[in-house]
Amino acid sequence: MSYLYVSEQGASIKAEGGYFVVVYKGGMIKKIPSETLEYIAVFGNVQLTTQAIKKCFQNGVVVNFFSSNGSYFGRLDSTKNCNISRQRNQFSVSMDVEFCRKISAKIISAKIHNQRVILERYIKTQTPELAEALKQIRNAENKIHGCMDLDQIKGYEGIAARYYFQALGKLILPDFRFEGRNRMPPKDPFNSMISLGYTLLLHEVYGAILGKGMSPYAAFLHQDKENHPTLASDMMEEWRAILIDSMVMSLIQGREVDIDGFYVDYETGAVLLREEVFKIFIRKYERKLRTETKYNACGSGRISYRRSIFNQIGKLAQAVDSEDPEKYEPIMIR
Repeated sequence: MSYLYVSEQGASIKAEGGYFVVVYKGGMIKKIPSETLEYIAVFGNVQLTTQAIKKCFQNGVVVNFFSSNGSYFGRLDSTKNCNISRQRNQFSVSMDVEFCRKISAKIISAKIHNQRVILERYIKTQTPELAEALKQIRNAENKIHGCMDLDQIKGYEGIAARYYFQALGKLILPDFRFEGRNRMPPKDPFNSMISLGYTLLLHEVYGAILGKGMSPYAAFLHQDKENHPTLASDMMEEWRAILIDSMVMSLIQGREVDIDGFYVDYETGAVLLREEVFKIFIRKYERKLRTETKYNACGSGRISYRRSIFNQIGKLAQAVDSEDPEKYEPIMIR
């Protein structure tokens, strides 16, 4: 199956015969067989014809709409994926304090573990500062399962994140150095790229949740928030470092992007990706999601990260159906 990303401003997507056809502003045309297309992401001023929208509904093709800089607008999707029995269970267990605590502890423990492993991969020379960061991150990871409530879990999550991002900021190429996590707006190229990546990942997880018949809006870790898919926020946590942070580090350390590929939007203060870097980022993201892994392969050898995310949501569905948080096991890399 294929995924289509269209970021060229002024492009249009239409349906002709058995194909989705992308017509770019300069006249170039790209054809994708309609039976192979599973997902479309459009960024900025990209048009979909009525015929293309109809074909998306008929074929179950999901369309996500973003701004030209990657801010999320909305989603075109059919209403075929709803398991009302599972959703009733989901809403019930989301009100169960102990269920939420146990699931959240598993998710955040895995998140911190994965951050530590990614950080260790990039440390070539140990320094007292890096040693202290690893110590604090490891300590936070060890404390999670002894937490009595969500506030304690979130507290250790915050401690680990602070040391993790400060350490990463010291390890990357000098032009891309940063002091820690910042967002809304992102103030440096690293934070700009991971914010974009997290947005894409959030809606990848969102689609997987819908695919398992659950509601993206009833969470266990994150508090209810108007118009925000909090369950998708929950379920992307253990994947952030594995998929996005490592990918952005690879782009920088591998010199696939240059500092000149970013600019400051003086109206908002945000550091944003120029068009060519944006395209490089999207290609890298899609390659990452297609990379095969042993995680959640269910005895089939290796599967893509995209499929692994879907299978992981399946494990959550089993926990929800059985009302047993022990049925869920998070992804922890080595």
